Amino acid sequence: MGGGARELAGYLAALAGWMAALAAAVLPQWRQSSYAGDAIITAVGLHEGLWMSCAAQSTGQVQCRLHDSLLSLEVHIQTSRALMVISLLLGFFGIIVSVVGMKCTKVGEEDPVTKSRIAVAGGVLFVLSGLCTLAAVSLYATQVTYEFFRESTIPINARYEFGSALFVGWGAASLSMLGGSLLCCSWPAKERRGQQYHRQTQPSTAREYV
Repeated sequence: MGGGARELAGYLAALAGWMAALAAAVLPQWRQSSYAGDAIITAVGLHEGLWMSCAAQSTGQVQCRLHDSLLSLEVHIQTSRALMVISLLLGFFGIIVSVVGMKCTKVGEEDPVTKSRIAVAGGVLFVLSGLCTLAAVSLYATQVTYEFFRESTIPINARYEFGSALFVGWGAASLSMLGGSLLCCSWPAKERRGQQYHRQTQPSTAREYV
C-alpha cells in the first residue's frame, strides 16, 4: 500500500471511529436492565447513558429524562463524560490537522516533509482520542460489572448489563487507534534525507558553473 493510499485509509478509519464515538457519547444505552433470572420482566426496559435515562415500554413508547444535577452523578459517570468530551475534541482537531497533512490534499505541497509531519500529528491526535474513548467505555463497563456481581438484595433481573453504546464505543476506539496508527506511518524519513542531500549538493554544483 502506497503512502497516499495508507494515509487515506487511516483517515477514513479514524473519521469513522470519531463518528462512532460521537454516537456512543449521545446514546442512552450505556447500560440496560437485565433480563436474566427466572422471573423476566419485559413490560418496561430501562436504559441509562451519560446524559439521560430512558424507559422503553413494550408498546414502543419511550420516555427519557436528562440527568438533572451534575454533582449528584456518580464518579464513574462524570469521569466517562469528561473522557468522551476530551476524545471528541481531540478527534475533531485530528480531522482538521490530518486533512492539511495528507498527500492527497493540495495544502502545503511545496514542503512535503512538513506536510508529512502534520499528518503524523493528526495521527497522534486520533490515537489519543481512541485511548480516551477506550478508557471511558472500559471504566463504565467495569462499574456495571461490579454492580451486577456484588452481593445485593436486588433481584438479578432488576440489575443492569452492558448496553449497545459500550460496544459502539469499543469499536470507535479501535477504529480511531487503527486510523491514527496508519497516519503515524507517514513519518518522512526518506524524504528528509533526500532533501538534506539535495541541499548539500546544490551549492557545490552552483560554484562549479560559476
